[in-house]
Amino acid sequence: MRIVAVTACPTGIAHTYMAAAELKKAAQPLGIQIMVETQGAMGIENQLSFQDIGRADVVLIASDIEIEHRARFTGSKIHCVTIEEVLTDPASVLRRCQEL
Repeated sequence: MRIVAVTACPTGIAHTYMAAAELKKAAQPLGIQIMVETQGAMGIENQLSFQDIGRADVVLIASDIEIEHRARFTGSKIHCVTIEEVLTDPASVLRRCQEL
């Protein structure tokens, strides 16, 4: 399974990057290929391409704010969660994506 994800928090500092790291760490044992774009204080980093999005089975948006350029995910399966959900139990979040 391939997942592309966007993480973003209101301040765009610690939680954005912590959530990205947790998703990457939790994906490997589940056999999930994941790419994570962060939208934080440094702007958009590791920006997902249209090809990345098109190859993904699910788009995971882990955010407590409106993300930038959301329209590029139109037509994709999208699963939205809070940053807290990812930080608390990233494996559970990814398993829910697998069930979609």
